[in-house]
Amino acid sequence: MTTRGPTDPVIERARTLIASTGSDKRPVIKAFFDQVTKSVSYVAHDPATGTAAIIDSLLDFDPASGRTSTRSAQMIVDHVREQGLRVDWILETHVHADHLSAACWLQQRLGGGLGIGREISAVQKAFGPLFDAGPDFVSDGSQFDRLFEDGEPFAIGTIDAMVLHLPGHTPACVGYVIGDALFVGDTIFMPDFGTARADFPGGDAAQLYHSIQRLFALPPHSRLFLCHDYLTAGRSEHCWETTIAAEIADNVHVHRGVTEDMFVAMRSRRDAALPMPQLILPSVQVNMRAGDLPPPAANGLRYLKIPLDAF
Repeated sequence: MTTRGPTDPVIERARTLIASTGSDKRPVIKAFFDQVTKSVSYVAHDPATGTAAIIDSLLDFDPASGRTSTRSAQMIVDHVREQGLRVDWILETHVHADHLSAACWLQQRLGGGLGIGREISAVQKAFGPLFDAGPDFVSDGSQFDRLFEDGEPFAIGTIDAMVLHLPGHTPACVGYVIGDALFVGDTIFMPDFGTARADFPGGDAAQLYHSIQRLFALPPHSRLFLCHDYLTAGRSEHCWETTIAAEIADNVHVHRGVTEDMFVAMRSRRDAALPMPQLILPSVQVNMRAGDLPPPAANGLRYLKIPLDAF
């Protein structure tokens, strides 16, 4: 799915798209930060038409009580309605392991097609057996409305957009180029925090390095919008927007001069010492179904499965 090397036609098309984006084609972007999971969801819309995309939405979940809440998702609904927007897309950059997706709930209220990268099937095949997903669960990505290919074009109103396959954190990770803005999920974080882990099933540090190099080949002024921000010792305010230029110059893991071997060695050491994300087990089994919660059991309650001693 990904083309690597000095001549990458997908990246060349992305460079052209970003470079040709005038001020009238820049998406208006509203961020929604969740303090509990340190996750960021976005609504990006075309000011000319009011057409919008929702990216990496969040369903609130309390693991201690098993209680879900749509408080965060309702904020997105309120924003869309207050601005008079029409939602064409509800997009996921990957199957998140740290929060539940509200994609299905949002689609029921706002419409739009559910989109994710085509390699979602690899994640479903890895995790379906782990959660004993059952005979009705299919690992072909059909829970989503669109499975995007690397380089596939689409649009948000009059704003041109396209998809970049960015494997490494997971095999299905994608980024969305919308005008001059890139939504890159967990691939990379703020420069002072670094990069995503690569030790989940199907993750690969070398692939992650090459995915980041694809991003680094884009115009320096490109706006990057991140899926998380975790504060470092030198910073007191959460941030989720940066640029390609800032990442190349200052990213603590993969700045200019860091080789693939150096990056893989660093990432492998760090990942070996990281704990599992607190919400990985509830999150993945919901998110691989496009945010659809399990159906009620005979007693009317919904249940999530927690495999014991699987990790």
